[in-house]
Amino acid sequence: MSGITTHVLDAVLGKPATGVSVRLDKRLDQPEPDRRADPSEAAVQIGLAGLDDGEPDRWTTVGEGATDADGRCRVLAKNAAPGRYRLTFKTGAYLAQTGRVSIYPEISITFDCDGGTHYHLPLLLSDNSYITYRGS
Repeated sequence: MSGITTHVLDAVLGKPATGVSVRLDKRLDQPEPDRRADPSEAAVQIGLAGLDDGEPDRWTTVGEGATDADGRCRVLAKNAAPGRYRLTFKTGAYLAQTGRVSIYPEISITFDCDGGTHYHLPLLLSDNSYITYRGS
């Protein structure tokens, strides 16, 4: 089973973003990608399946928390099963507390989890942009 964690850094202030609310959701009824297929075919299967299949996305919350003084949220999932997940950060509330505004009231990152490795997905945040990547 996979662990899922995150880290939010305020790129404008050059320090960890403390107190950002984070929610982890898992998509329901998501078929698992065929891991034996050619990686390029798997990417199409993972990335394009369900984009416009007429079915609404159905999600369930599996973890919630807020970033600590180091900007980390370590309590989202310790044993995540394979599937599609979504991290949602309440960035508008955090930026408002620092006297700033943004066009992004929240930021969502959707990703596929293999259920066997750790997923650390940091968010580098500024007022009107953000970057995310898979960390270690």
